[in-house]
Formats: sequence, C-alpha cells, structure tokens
Amino acid sequence: MTLDQWLIHIHSQHRLTIDLGLTRVGVIAKKLGLLPVTTPVVTVAGTNGKGSTVAALQQIWLAAGYRVGAFTSPWLYRFNELICVMGKPVDDAALITAFSQIEAVRAEVALTQFEFNTLAALLIFRAAQLDIMILEVGLGGRLDAVNIVDADVAVITSIALDHMDRLGDTREKIALEKAGILRAGRPAVCGDNDPPATLLAYVRDLGVSMAIRDRDFNCKNLPFSPLLPQNIATALQVIQVLQPRLPVTETAIRVAMQTLQLPGRIERIAGAVEHIRDVSHNPAAVSVLAEVLRQHPVAGKTYAVFSMLADKDIVGVLATIKDCVDAWYAAPLKCARATSEA
Repeated sequence: MTLDQWLIHIHSQHRLTIDLGLTRVGVIAKKLGLLPVTTPVVTVAGTNGKGSTVAALQQIWLAAGYRVGAFTSPWLYRFNELICVMGKPVDDAALITAFSQIEAVRAEVALTQFEFNTLAALLIFRAAQLDIMILEVGLGGRLDAVNIVDADVAVITSIALDHMDRLGDTREKIALEKAGILRAGRPAVCGDNDPPATLLAYVRDLGVSMAIRDRDFNCKNLPFSPLLPQNIATALQVIQVLQPRLPVTETAIRVAMQTLQLPGRIERIAGAVEHIRDVSHNPAAVSVLAEVLRQHPVAGKTYAVFSMLADKDIVGVLATIKDCVDAWYAAPLKCARATSEA
C-alpha cells in the first residue's frame, strides 16, 4: 500500500479519532520490543508552547552534533512532518515499513491514528540509533500514547484552559493530567511561572525535582529567537538538566537560534501584502498573536481568514483578538468536529 492507502486503512480500523488510554498502545509496544526505551527521552506536555520548545531542543542538539529524533503533532503540510530524524521528516518508505510492523502484531487490537503514529515513531527512532529522542504529547499527558515511555526529563510548558471536555474545566484539574508524564526520581521542567497548587503538591508527593520558570530560571539575556522567550528559556533549562549526558556549548546554542523557526506559529510571509500564518486555537495562545499585531501595526487593514473546531473556545478566541482585525472571513472545515456557528 502507499502511505495514503495506509492512512485510510488506519482511520477505518478504529471507530474514534481520539481514544485516550495506555493499555492498547502499551500491549503493541511490548510485542514490538519497544519498551523500555534505552535512548534518553524528553517528553513535552503543555497547553501552549510545546511545538516551540520541541523545535528549540531539536535545533540546539542538532547544532551540537547529536543524532536527534522528534515526534510532534499535528502535521501542517505533510503527514511525514510528524516524525523527524536529524531535523528532516522521514520518507514514505520508513512510515510504511513501521506501519507494516505494527499491523503484523496488533491482531484484533484497534489503534487510533495517534497510537499508530507513536509506535511508528518509536520504531523509526530505534532504527536510527539516536542520541536523544523528543516526544510531544498529543493531548493531556497521563493517558496520552507517548506516556508509555518513561521520560528522562519531563516538560510542562504551560497550563491553560483547552480540551476541557477531556482534561477538566479548571487549571488545577488540567495540571494533574499533564503531570502524568512525571516519573519519581527523574527531573522535570515547568515553563509556566504560575503552576497550580495541584501540580506543586503532585511534584512534592512524587519526589520530583522540578525547575519552575521565574523561580529557578528565567527569560532574561536569551539569544535572539523568533519564538517566545519563555519557550526558549524552558528548552534551555532542559539542555542544562541534560548537560552531563549531552554537553552543549554556548556557540551551538547561538548557531541554533539563528536557524530556529516553527512553521505555522506567527509565521510571517513577506510580500506586497504580508501574510501571517498561525495555528493557535485557545485564548491564551491567540493572545500572543494579538500582542504581535498590536506591536507591529499596519498602514492598511488587517483581514483574518478564520477556522476553528467546534470543541474550542471560539467566542473566547474571537474576544481576545477582535480589536486587532478589520474584517473576518470564515473558512468552513470538512470534518466531524467542524461547526457552522460560534
């Protein structure tokens, strides 16, 4: 089968797009001999800032000469973007081989697309003989498929209100879901400078040493980067934690910052009319885009082409950025989670 045919097949064999839990994916991971993972692992959870933090970590370790694998979601232009080795999306052949290996052992176990993707990433990373593996949580943390792997360093970038139907309707509840990636006796980094008391209590009870932004590290005197300083600072703190195992020089960090970018996150496209592409989908993330628009006012008008899924806080997002936009164009989505009204 081609990659497109594989993706159709994978979608057809599970009735749900999202089905949180570690039992199914854990069973298949063990059949494939994927656990325990021996390569150092950084797992990144959080409401916002995951992509930026992963991008910074990947670029810094690459600049330092290490073999790096990164598993992220969702993809923007091509499915292959989800799994990168040495900073490059893997080819179709690698994905097809991995999917074939998973299919050969799963029997009657129905896996979601994300579970297939996670297992494929672990198979591809094992074959690539990496120095470091970066795994981005898809949703929450505690029951997310990547949590079958014990992280050497667990990262929580931020905690805000999103996916409340699955994670809880308060920051305190959401924090506990994200805290599920923590492991006793292993270090953690928190990029949120105001973590809920529930997270702090969980960290204390688990016996985890967690570095918290503005308490143990900060955003001051950072190398220039187009991404948010708090996410760069979080990544640099992870680099510091793993410095004994993966030494990185200041020169490597500065080189990485010169080439660091994240497609789709306040991505500016120059031209006669400047375009900005942004994938933020909750009020906390959209507030960053709004601040950028306020800091860089245009002589003409700002037009927004807007789409958002039904389970997002559409009203809250619009309220956050409406004063920065002169006219709106709603672009309908063709998927089960689409909505026709706010």
